[in-house]
Amino acid sequence: MSYQDHIIEMSQLVRSKDGKWDGVSAEAVARMRLQNRFKTGLEIARYTADIMRKDMAAYDADPAAYTQSLGCWHGFIGQQKLISIKKHFGTTKGKYLYLSGWMVAALRSEFGPLPDQSMHEKTSVPALIEELYTFLRQADARELGLMFRDLEAARKAGDAAREDALVEAIDNYETHVVPIIADIDAGFGNAEATYLLAKKMIEAGACAIQIENQVSDEKQCGHQDGKVTVPHEDFLQKIRAIRYAFLELGVDNGIIVARTDSLGAGLTKQIAVSLEAGDLGDQYNSFLDCEEVAASDLKNGDVLINRNGKLLRPKRLASNLFQFRTGTGEDRCVLDCITALENGADLLWIETEKPHIAQIAGMMDRIRAVFPKAKLVYNNSPSFNWTLNFRQQVYDAWQAAGRDVSAYDRARLMSVDYDTTELAREADEKIRTFQADASRRAGIFHHLITLPTYHTAALSTDNLAREYFGAQGMLGYVLGVQRQEIRQGIACVKHQNMSGSDIGDDHKEYFAGEAALKAGGVHNTMNQFA
Repeated sequence: MSYQDHIIEMSQLVRSKDGKWDGVSAEAVARMRLQNRFKTGLEIARYTADIMRKDMAAYDADPAAYTQSLGCWHGFIGQQKLISIKKHFGTTKGKYLYLSGWMVAALRSEFGPLPDQSMHEKTSVPALIEELYTFLRQADARELGLMFRDLEAARKAGDAAREDALVEAIDNYETHVVPIIADIDAGFGNAEATYLLAKKMIEAGACAIQIENQVSDEKQCGHQDGKVTVPHEDFLQKIRAIRYAFLELGVDNGIIVARTDSLGAGLTKQIAVSLEAGDLGDQYNSFLDCEEVAASDLKNGDVLINRNGKLLRPKRLASNLFQFRTGTGEDRCVLDCITALENGADLLWIETEKPHIAQIAGMMDRIRAVFPKAKLVYNNSPSFNWTLNFRQQVYDAWQAAGRDVSAYDRARLMSVDYDTTELAREADEKIRTFQADASRRAGIFHHLITLPTYHTAALSTDNLAREYFGAQGMLGYVLGVQRQEIRQGIACVKHQNMSGSDIGDDHKEYFAGEAALKAGGVHNTMNQFA
């Protein structure tokens, strides 16, 4: 409905009340309606799911149309990302937010900072989704409020052309509300627990839920050791549980991201159920590190499996976990991904130990031989040393091509001594084009950085603390923060406006008319930043 249509509809309603509602401005109601386009999280989930589905189709047609996101741990952080995206690029198209379980554990738990092991309160995940969308909706209200003020100014100036242009801009306004890919870890329990948590996340607005194939109570960060996977049927139950949650809540287009940690996981807690040779359980068990035994070799408490008439003893650790054979990670990843897609997953996530396009593409080529439109969500993780990894990749490529690499020590390529070298420049260019190259070659639809603001907050705080508490004093803040905000046009320099003060003033005027006591008068110091 257009701005004018809202005004007309409200005018008719106000007039129908025989003067009792004459204190209500139809245009003010129209503005408030447009500033609060989304009334529930389910509306957001349906809207953003449609966006993701369209983006997935666009990527299928052209791999250059990949999407991106940055991880968030607070609503304000997510809001500022989207405000910056709109400011710099004029559109939010192809730009999402990522909700990282790692950051929830490290920054949102009432227990204090925790490792990424699913020990934090699971309700903090849907709470953060709701918080993110609250801040994104407030960003809409703020930006539209500024447009409404400009509209009033154009009217007072008698600038009809400017007024018409602003009305058109209001009618074609692009929201800050974008898809959130939300991390449900390994489901925080069994399939029923996964279903219940998924419902809460969807009701908060999540259109895409990422779940991993680790054991829930043994869950580890994907870039740490000690990861333990579950048999496929256990994982598929949780995928189905999430699908049921989407369908129950009417988000038929909801997206499930199936993540495999098998590349770095050498352990399993269970031997899969197998009813016949070659079934899914048998395939899972085929990767176990086993030794053939005779009945006379059995020890007390041995666990045995029968494969093709042979009695095998899987290697069991003191932890009661079973070990996979070394070198089977990629094969297990491929099987995980194909199985997930066969059972309703929409996107894949393969957690790797390094950002190496050839490695990712090797697995995706095998998966795409079965599912030609298989697509990845890929973690451009801060756990990777990107500089060292890519310098080593360039070094290895040069060496394989017969180029002289005697000026470089591969073990210390991270050194600042190499920052201005030809090798470093080539490596940086490969980092710059990594996302485009990997999307074209390795089927990556979505690139994300899980923990960017964890690191940027630490870096900027360190810089400010060094200057402010050092010899620079207040100049450390002014030079490093405020003056940069002003020069770069950062909206937050007017922090009162960003917090909603002007929206509150508008509401006071709607409610009280000329009697409104507003904060944004001539004595408001924010006017110094006009």
